[in-house]
Amino acid sequence: MSFLSETLSRVKPSPTIAMTTKAQELKAAGQSVIGLSAGEPDFDTPDHIKDAAIAAIRAGKTKYTAPDGMPELKQAICAKFARENSLSYEPAQISVGTGGKQILYNALMATLNPGDEVIIPAPYWVSYPDMVLLAGGVPKPLTCGPEHGYKLTPAALEAAITPRTKWLIFNSPSNPTGAGYAWDELKALTEVLLRHPHVWIMTDDMYEHLVYDDFTFCTPAEVEPALYPRTLTVNGVSKAYAMTGWRIGYAGGPVALIGAMRKIQSQSTSNPCTISQWASVEALNGSQDFIAANNVAFKRRRDLVVSMLNAAEGIDCPTPEGAFYVYPTIGGCLGKTSKGGKLLATDEDFCNALLDETGVAVVFGAAFGLSPAFRVSYATSDDALKDACSRIGEFCAGLR
Repeated sequence: MSFLSETLSRVKPSPTIAMTTKAQELKAAGQSVIGLSAGEPDFDTPDHIKDAAIAAIRAGKTKYTAPDGMPELKQAICAKFARENSLSYEPAQISVGTGGKQILYNALMATLNPGDEVIIPAPYWVSYPDMVLLAGGVPKPLTCGPEHGYKLTPAALEAAITPRTKWLIFNSPSNPTGAGYAWDELKALTEVLLRHPHVWIMTDDMYEHLVYDDFTFCTPAEVEPALYPRTLTVNGVSKAYAMTGWRIGYAGGPVALIGAMRKIQSQSTSNPCTISQWASVEALNGSQDFIAANNVAFKRRRDLVVSMLNAAEGIDCPTPEGAFYVYPTIGGCLGKTSKGGKLLATDEDFCNALLDETGVAVVFGAAFGLSPAFRVSYATSDDALKDACSRIGEFCAGLR
């Protein structure tokens, strides 16, 4: 009998973390490495947010809070949902966790029974399927290829729903593709969901504020208010506020669901870091001016990366609407051999050879459920991106 749980055998380590770790090891060994695998802004947390955390420490606000968030933060979240998403929530409908990942995990643990299905549009964030498996559910990936802009179509959603479907996980703008759904595109999806009242919607709106050009963000319960009673609207401060390490995510949803999530959190982690909660109050209530300034840099980086990757042999890189990722396809590179003598049969082969031979770390498409492709995070400096894309271009030019 194995000492480890059988549940653990159903999941795998995060490929993004694995690639980042490998890149760090090569860099520590003296190799010139450019990491484009981690989804983390290179901008520092704004000073007014840091100052709020320091003030909380100095005021002795370092004690336990309620398991799923203190009243001041829940009020700030309610105000944010009303101000930015036209969604009305009361504090009893709000859950605050240690990052968006915990919020998603708690919701799945609180609701899934063996055999329950969760529709996950692919490409997807690598953790979605494994969290479903840990909770005892069945992930149902639904391929959304580049021919549809990496977006879920109403017909595909309709065909995927079964009597066992419990959740649709919806992420816009997307990690890993950056694809964002316009109002009319989302409205068409919500019309399908209205026909299936047993299906709940779990949004991942973490990249809400990272949008470019003329794209306008919207979220399902905002587009179709009739879905509000069965929607968990998830967000957090990690990405737009450059607060990845502060670990604060949150959600608004039905009181019964939030209560069930609170029960799980009270017996696992209990409250998120108190200091991080006070910083997040300031993030949500304070000045938002830095977001637009950061987005100017992100858009410039996006355009740079898209241009340079499209110039590389065998690569096709669409222009995304948001987030800070691109998801180029590499069908023209597979079946070839690198200068280092490695046969590139898969996108994982491509990414491993790219790292070993050029020092550029990206994440292979199979990790996100759709190949052949790879994900680039352009949340780093312009100079690093130029260097990395030049190395990728040279690598592709050397394939035979």
